Formats: sequence, C-alpha cells, structure tokens
Amino acid sequence: MSNRILIIARDEWRYWQRSRLSLAVIVIALSLVAASVWITRTSNSDTAHQREHMQSEAEHNFRDQPDRHPHRMIHYGHYVFRGLPPLGTLDPGIDALTGNTVFLEGHRQNSATLADKKQSSGLTWISALTPAFVMQVIAPMLLIILGFSTVTREREAGTLEFLNVQGVSPLTLLAGKGLALFSAALVISTPLLVGVLISMTDGAAILPAITFIASYWIYLLIWSAIVLPISAFTRSNTLSFSGSLTLWMLLCLIIPRIASNTASVVIHSPGKLETDFAVLQQLREIGDGHNTSGPANSALKASLLAKYNVESVDELPVNFKGIVAQQSEANLTKVLNQFAQKQMQQQTDQADIYRHFGWLSPMIAIQNASMTLAATDLTNYHLFLRQAEKARFDFVQALNKLHAEGMTLEQDSNKYRSNAAKKAATVSADNWQMLSQFSFTPLESGARLHNSMMALAQLIMLFGALISTLLFLGKRL
Repeated sequence: MSNRILIIARDEWRYWQRSRLSLAVIVIALSLVAASVWITRTSNSDTAHQREHMQSEAEHNFRDQPDRHPHRMIHYGHYVFRGLPPLGTLDPGIDALTGNTVFLEGHRQNSATLADKKQSSGLTWISALTPAFVMQVIAPMLLIILGFSTVTREREAGTLEFLNVQGVSPLTLLAGKGLALFSAALVISTPLLVGVLISMTDGAAILPAITFIASYWIYLLIWSAIVLPISAFTRSNTLSFSGSLTLWMLLCLIIPRIASNTASVVIHSPGKLETDFAVLQQLREIGDGHNTSGPANSALKASLLAKYNVESVDELPVNFKGIVAQQSEANLTKVLNQFAQKQMQQQTDQADIYRHFGWLSPMIAIQNASMTLAATDLTNYHLFLRQAEKARFDFVQALNKLHAEGMTLEQDSNKYRSNAAKKAATVSADNWQMLSQFSFTPLESGARLHNSMMALAQLIMLFGALISTLLFLGKRL
C-alpha cells in the first residue's frame, strides 16, 4: 500500500512538472517565501541596529549632561527602545502596529511611540509581506491553485474508475494525492526553515524555534487536508476551485475580521481622552509633588519631624523637597500602574476572545502560535512596557534621592536668587552615570511554549478533525 501511495504522489509531481500553471505556482510560492524572508530579515536587521544605536546614543546624551539640579534631569528624561527577538525577523507580530520606544520622565507614563505602520508611506506596502503573512495567507491560496484539481482531474478524465478497477482504494488515492500536496508545501516552506536556522544562530532558543517551524508544517497539512476532500467530492474543477477559494476567504479573511470586531464589542476599552481625565482626577487627590506645603504632604512632614526630633523642615538632615518628590512619585506611580494594568487586562481579554476563534480558523491559530513563539505578541509588548516603567521609576527615584541628599532645603529654595545660588543648587554631572543600561528581555522560552499551547492544540485538533473526515468520506468516494 505504501508503494502505491508513493507512486501516486510521484505521478502527481510528474503532472505538475508537465503543467506550466502548476510549475509556475510552485516557483512563485517558493520565490515569495524566499523574498519575504530576505526582505524582512534585511529590514529588521537594519531596524535592530538603528534601535541599538539610538539606545546607546540616548544613554550617552543623558550621562553627558553638565552639572544640573536633579529635578531638571527628571524632566530632561530618557528614551528606551524595544529590540526585536531573533524569530521576530520571520514574524514581527504586532511590532509594526505598536510603538517601539518610550520617553521616560517624571510624573507620567508615556505611551510607546514610533510605530512603523504610522510612519510608513503607501509605497512601503511590500514591507507587509513578512514570511508569517505569506505562509499564513498567501501559501494556502497557492496550495489551492496547485491542488484543487488533484481528484476532479481524474474524474473528468475518466481515470478514477480505472484506478478503482486496478485495486487502488479511494483512501490510497487520497493519501497519495495528499502526500504530493504536502511535499509541495514543504518545498514552499524551505526558505522559512532556512530563516529559522539562521535565527537560531542569532540566539533564538532551540525549542521555540523548532516548534515555530513545526506549527507552520501542521498549518500546511491542514490546508492540504482541506483542499483534498473538496477536490474529491466535487464534480468539476470549476466547483472545486470556487469552493476551495470561498473557504480560503472565510478562514483567512472573514472569520479573523469577525473575531477582531467581536473582541472589540464584547470588551469595551475606553478612549485615551476618557482615561486621561480619570487619571488626572485621581492624581489631584494624591497631591502635587511640587507643592511641599499642600495638605497631602502634612502627614509626611509630621512623620519626618517626629523621626528626626526637630521643630521645622529647615532643621531636617535631608532636603524636604526631595523627600516630597520621592513620596509623590511613588504615590503617582501606584495610580498610573493601576490604570496601566487595567488597560493591559482589557487588551488581554480582547486578545483571548480573538484567540478562541482559532477553533474555527486555522489562520487565527497559526497567527497566535507564531507570534507567541517569536516573542512578538501582545504579552511581550506588555512586558516591554512594564520593563520600561521599571526603568523610568528607578531612574526618577534615584534622582529624587539625589535631590533629597545632595543639597540643603535652603540651597534648593534660593536657587533662583542669583547665579551663585543657582550653582549651589546643582549636583555633579558624575551622578548621571547612575542611569542603568536598558535592554528589553522577552519572555523565556518555557513561558512562550506554555503560552502557545492553546494555539498548537487548535491546530492539532483541526488537523485531526480533517483527517477523521477524510477517512470517513474517503470510503464513499
């Protein structure tokens, strides 16, 4: 039986070699995947070098500032950039849609900015042809063009009954045709495999990389198993092609759109203006760190006076303004983190709804598996925002500590009276070396594999359901 399957698969390849259309489809598919791997890798490599350079330059500029008041350095701020993980060259995920840099400063959490999609012109549409997009959307369509006539061609030529007489069972025929179609899919995915191997040399973890390419092979198996029964149980090439193409539109275009809209409707996400007003309302309640005499700082003042056993803030061994700045920043950050966490949870809930549509569409399943394994999904974007916020809080509080301990309250209060007083209220530029080097660290490989389990299960179950359908219907061919 295995010999017959191989003979049928080999015969299908001979037909494709004789058919100009089939051969052209294979060449076009192979070229598209190879070009997308090369273009995306080159583009992302340049982007990664630019971000590394800008990160280094931002840190150099901060450390190179002259003697200044610490609070001025808090508002001078600092930039951090999100680097792309190795597998991100194959699936950039949401990187082009979300920002990749955050400006860090005191008293506020800024959004990530400089998203590639927002900056790109209409002439850069080809940059969207990432290997992930080509494999998820275009490759299935090319498999349809290649395989829609695998069985209907035999029926129209009258050879189907002849094969049955020769002892070739319907399941053997479908297995041979399926083997040929999947082997063509493997050929098409060769550049992606090469890209994965290159990513591994760039530092990609082995298990996520292997699972990444394996998930795409399962996805291509699914599409091979979709095309075959349609070709087997339609009476003409025209019906087979139109039916397969309709299903491709449904699974790759319509259901993902429905999933996205459903997530947005079910989980309400307030607009930026609404959120900003809510944040401002809560920040008014905790007081302003610039106003040391405000009612919000009365308890802090009383606590410090009792701690150091003095009568006024002028007698404190630390600068009261700096202490207020530290306390205010901590309270403010707590409020900002609460709002940020709420927003992240809303986005995660929307993504979870979208992910569940992967039980209906293999395209959604492979999209989620691919981004998760490549560390370019929403979870890793949120991780970048959290790491950026930690860097912001650490450097702001380090400067506030310097504000509290690096000058007296008298020097701080009189800094605008004269040039000499202004100079007395500054600290040495050597203190700016306290800025830590920032480098985004994505989720470790074990966590990424765990997070991809649902999407992988969806792919495996869809494939299992299709194989069961083929086994059941194959006996009735």
